[in-house]
Amino acid sequence: MTTTAEMTIFEELESNVRGYCRSWPTLFDTAQGSWIRDDSGRDFLDFFAGAGSLNYGHNNPVLKQALIDYIARDGITHGLDMSTVAKQKLLETIDSVLLNPRGLDYKVQFPGPTGANAVEAALKLARKVTGRTTILNFTNAFHGMTLGALSVTGNAAKRAGAGVPLTYVNPMPYDGYLDGDELAWMEKALDDSSSGIEKPAAVIVETVQGEGGVNVARAEFLKRLSELCAARGILLIVDDVQMGCGRTGPFFSFEIAGITPDIVTLSKSISGYGMPLALVLMRRELDQWAPGEHNGTFRGNNPAFVTATATLENFWADGRLAESTAAKGARIHRSFSDLSDTYEGVSTRGRGLVHGLVFDEPSEAGKVSRIAFEQGLLVETSGAEDEVVKLLPPLTITDDELDHGLSILGAAVDKARGGN
Repeated sequence: MTTTAEMTIFEELESNVRGYCRSWPTLFDTAQGSWIRDDSGRDFLDFFAGAGSLNYGHNNPVLKQALIDYIARDGITHGLDMSTVAKQKLLETIDSVLLNPRGLDYKVQFPGPTGANAVEAALKLARKVTGRTTILNFTNAFHGMTLGALSVTGNAAKRAGAGVPLTYVNPMPYDGYLDGDELAWMEKALDDSSSGIEKPAAVIVETVQGEGGVNVARAEFLKRLSELCAARGILLIVDDVQMGCGRTGPFFSFEIAGITPDIVTLSKSISGYGMPLALVLMRRELDQWAPGEHNGTFRGNNPAFVTATATLENFWADGRLAESTAAKGARIHRSFSDLSDTYEGVSTRGRGLVHGLVFDEPSEAGKVSRIAFEQGLLVETSGAEDEVVKLLPPLTITDDELDHGLSILGAAVDKARGGN
């Protein structure tokens, strides 16, 4: 059992900024599949999956073996933007598995190791190509914690941490924010020379807002947004950092709307193994970077290239994982709908294997997540007031594991509401 003394080092030396460890106060040690174990040998079912970075579970054996084999043969680890065998294989696989089957003519940029790196590069590229400065974002959006990404993020507390004005952006109402025609205001403002809103370089959108509270944009909203942007020469950026890589079902979350964004950002589960990797996909004619104009020391993480290639080859060469994700998502929806019918002030929303249980009383979500942890389940909260219990289980979770976690969560809701 972890002792207070063993945890003291974190209090003494690690910054106060740490967050998740406060929700889950134990010392984690090993993990496999959908489970993570602490140093006392206690197992926790993981419905968090590295904030969506572990779509294929912890230490997936197929991906682990590919990584071990690569390291064992002294494959290149750090490669900047040099041409390497690992990068060549990844690019070929992206083309054959992701792009060609979908008729996508994108070029690929390696901007750095994180989703924020991808978002920063996308914003920078959009401004360079168009010569315009303003970016339109959406209410409740989250795109990262660096200044550019933070400027297009909605959360007031996160924005306040910047310490400087976050400018050259205009927020727009996300689908469902006004319970009406949210895009009507954007359309009118863009076409009215007296609206005070300059023609933007780009619009950046999440198809499902994870950190914002599992807010789901309808396919019709996304399609109309795409048409609105195209008609006015505005670039459309889809931030697929958390909702891409199959989280909502298809590999790209925007596929349900039948649209082709101008720029797409990917990270989190693109490496498959939880290793740092990010990509920017851009329409071919938008690749107007000069050599070295945007760079980064760790944009060439070759071990992540290897696991990303293995992920695409083993999980995305056919449609089975997308079908499985849709079926498991329906399983969660049924369970959450039952809870919504049973308890007043509880509702649900989601798509694929991202779902939220929404509480009218925000404090209840935190209480449910704490009880769930005590019972061996990791779930986080999200939303403007942390009013949503958000589920991000691995896509590879078994039906039995999913049902087990949903049972724990149901019992946690009951206990939070005063049950035994």
